[in-house]
Amino acid sequence: MKKRLWIIALALVGCAWCVKADNASLLSPNGKIAVKVAVNDGKPSLQVAYKGQMVVEQIGLGLTFNGSDYSQQVALSEVTAPQRIEEKYAALHGKRSLCENEANACFVKFAGKDGKPLQVELRAYNDGVCFRYIINNKGQKSLAFTEEQTAYTLPTNASRWIQKFTACYEGDFPLQKGAEKQGAWNYPLLVESGREVFALITEANAHRNYCATHLSNESDENSYRVSYPFQWEGCGQGEVLPVCCAKKWTSPWRVLIIGSLKDIVESTLVEDVSDASTLTDTDWIQSGRASWIYWAYNHGTKDYQTCCRYVDLAAQMGWEYVLFDWEWDAMTNGGNLEDAARYALSKGVKPLIWYNSGGPHNGVPATPRDRFLTHEARVKELAWLKSMGFVGVKIDFFESDKQSMMAYYLDILQDCAQARMMVNFHGCTLPRGWSRTYPHLMSMEAVFGAEQYNNTPLMTGIASRLNCTLPFTRNVVGPMDYTPVAFTHSQHPHTTSFAHELALSVAFESGIQHWADRPEGFYALPAEARQLMKQVPTAWDETRFIDGYPGTHFVVARRQGNTWYVAALNGDKSPRTISFSPTFLHEGQYEVTVLADGADAMHFDIRKQTISADIVLAIPCLPQGGYTLVFSR
Repeated sequence: MKKRLWIIALALVGCAWCVKADNASLLSPNGKIAVKVAVNDGKPSLQVAYKGQMVVEQIGLGLTFNGSDYSQQVALSEVTAPQRIEEKYAALHGKRSLCENEANACFVKFAGKDGKPLQVELRAYNDGVCFRYIINNKGQKSLAFTEEQTAYTLPTNASRWIQKFTACYEGDFPLQKGAEKQGAWNYPLLVESGREVFALITEANAHRNYCATHLSNESDENSYRVSYPFQWEGCGQGEVLPVCCAKKWTSPWRVLIIGSLKDIVESTLVEDVSDASTLTDTDWIQSGRASWIYWAYNHGTKDYQTCCRYVDLAAQMGWEYVLFDWEWDAMTNGGNLEDAARYALSKGVKPLIWYNSGGPHNGVPATPRDRFLTHEARVKELAWLKSMGFVGVKIDFFESDKQSMMAYYLDILQDCAQARMMVNFHGCTLPRGWSRTYPHLMSMEAVFGAEQYNNTPLMTGIASRLNCTLPFTRNVVGPMDYTPVAFTHSQHPHTTSFAHELALSVAFESGIQHWADRPEGFYALPAEARQLMKQVPTAWDETRFIDGYPGTHFVVARRQGNTWYVAALNGDKSPRTISFSPTFLHEGQYEVTVLADGADAMHFDIRKQTISADIVLAIPCLPQGGYTLVFSR
């Protein structure tokens, strides 16, 4: 029966929708994605198919607020005629400089058992499906939410990559074959539901009128339910249940990016459905590269001379920024923060600075704390930083997804916009489209990144696999401050090859990239590798997925201007030859610089050759190796 329904829905390519008494169907503009809205036994749900294959078995719908439960005993009362969404917008940093998206959209109204309505806005994009709840709160009374019943039921045997819940989103994405485990989980969830059919489940456009959420399959191992934050998050500060008095309330978007792995990696859907920026003056928002002390010297910012070494590194490499990390307020050995900032500016390097988000929501004693807690404190601190020439702040240790913390994030972003100060959130929530609304949000951590080499030996063992999983999961949904590229060792060694580490500069996307290694690590590189680190962009005009599979290998091509960069990563602990044809190139001859694995993990094989787009490049990689290619004319 289900197969017949989907054949009918997919036959409606010339018509975006179909409505019956108890169900409705909506197609994406390209006809590949079909969404069916249905009410069965009073329970509302969605079903989603890609090229006729089921992506998720069912998406249960529902919301409980002010004593009304819209997950059962509801009726489908109205479905509006579909409207076409065609949008283009410029992005200051990210996967591409010009974003384009198309969707068919409609509004679905459900009547509850008390006759009151709940509306769902539904969109079928060419690369996914998004929906959100809408409440027209005409009396502007307080809306008190007690539960959201949105639940994604996956095919029983579907492979999935998902991170065990942690409030800072810093964890592994191991492959699960089917529903192996139950518990609480972070977004995003990547599921392979059929042959070359994938879906990435997340949320977008989080706001101050609701909390951010996570997933739980504790009651049904195959059903991942949207769940409110835990009470213990943020040291127990803030209310778990959201409350709002808005005249028109909308939930964050529930997002499924759908299609092949190419569709997943290249998607900008999380930003596409988020609010557009209202900033008119954006010249002060500049993507770029930064030298970063903490990876090599955990307490290095306390030492003025060490800070100067990292300023000199940035200046010699042509990087735009240097980050002064924690303990800058205890800086000694020849100078203080003002001296360090002055030295950086004298070298043509713009300084960035770290803060503890402070307040009772975290128990981290690292100072300075609390200087961003209130509007008045932020305005004062930002003015002081501006007077010294600082252009950006890194703010750490939020540790909660409660509604009050969503408001805190947005308050910081708004005040920093007024001060023309760029932002990097650490110890934070997952990107949820804010980089479109607030383009001065350059990056967010929410990743088990290179800093983990400081903490435990785990990263030494999993890094190559994780590095080949993050481009299909975490980095899909927004900029990722992994702090990549290291050739020397931190407290625990890396076992990835030098060529693998160099390729991370292209493989990972972040508006500001904080390069991890110590100065001598970069100075010791061959001239061609140093030149790559001097020129590699951090904002891209175009991104194209070439090849790969989560955890095993990843190949991506990114363009800025007329130059193409290709990164290839081998996630396996055995050698692999990674081949591809550079069909993204125009006709004619290109010079390609190859920076591949050499005789061992600590050496490169570097060569230049002239090629055309019709060639097949087959480049061997060491275990946990990789390569970077630069195509120019």
